[in-house]
Amino acid sequence: MVHSSKTHVLTYGDAFVDYIANDTTNSSFSMFLGGATVNVAVGVARLGVPSAFITITGDDATSEFVRGQFEVEEVIMDYSKLEPEKRVSGVYVHLTEDHDRIFHSYIDEAPEIQVKVDDLKEEAFEKASILNLCSGTLFHPTALETSRKAVEFAKKHGALFAFDVNIRPLRWPSEAQCRETIMSFFKDADVLKFTEEELTFITQTQSLEEGLAKLAPLDIPIILITAGEEGTYAVLNGQFQHVPVEPVVAVDTTGAGDAFMAGILRYIHLNGLPNTMESLDACCSFANYLGALAATKAGALTAMPRLSDINME
Repeated sequence: MVHSSKTHVLTYGDAFVDYIANDTTNSSFSMFLGGATVNVAVGVARLGVPSAFITITGDDATSEFVRGQFEVEEVIMDYSKLEPEKRVSGVYVHLTEDHDRIFHSYIDEAPEIQVKVDDLKEEAFEKASILNLCSGTLFHPTALETSRKAVEFAKKHGALFAFDVNIRPLRWPSEAQCRETIMSFFKDADVLKFTEEELTFITQTQSLEEGLAKLAPLDIPIILITAGEEGTYAVLNGQFQHVPVEPVVAVDTTGAGDAFMAGILRYIHLNGLPNTMESLDACCSFANYLGALAATKAGALTAMPRLSDINME
């Protein structure tokens, strides 16, 4: 661990439930804990690193299911809030005839009930080695304000800030608002993660090279662009390198990016922010391995690797 006072990786985001179709008729569904930040928080815990999650849940059966699953996964929920009227958001995931998963529709029965700035506990940030956010809740004004305060607290208490762009277009009123809001967080990021498609969308460019050139003036320490079977394109203080991944037979890539991010956060918690090309390669190689491992199993959270699954450090 980098510093003995930094006891955990901290993630803020929506608790989420995935209602995944049981077959291609898409007429019956099974409930799973889900959502990008949830997957990452659980992924970190499964990798043997204390993982704390800031979210809000209610008093209904779905919220009880969510809290119960976090307890099973040993995710620290001391900094989360219970508001009786809150209802956890969800997404219906349909199966195509080729058994690919598609996000069909979101449900959010209590969108106005969010973690507020005053709900944040500074102790969570004092003990955090790194704060992890993604853009999934930034469309909501309260969540946006809370996210900005969370970053402020992280910086105040010496925690790093990792931002996974992770765009969900259906949740935004316009592409312009999506871009402007997400890019406003880049100036504070120590680690910034995209897919290739997200990079070109955000920067309104046509290629990875053009997108990175547009981001260069921001001086972001580490930029990671995941590219599936091609591995990861990584940038450290302007220096570019490609980190390949061993090929696997992919069954379902749904949670691969979240497993990758969990690996990045674990590495940084234990070793600090990579500051050489060699350490960046080691960090990304480990994360690539986790992403590939997740892709060999069906599901998202169900495919998150555990420390016992890993043959490398």
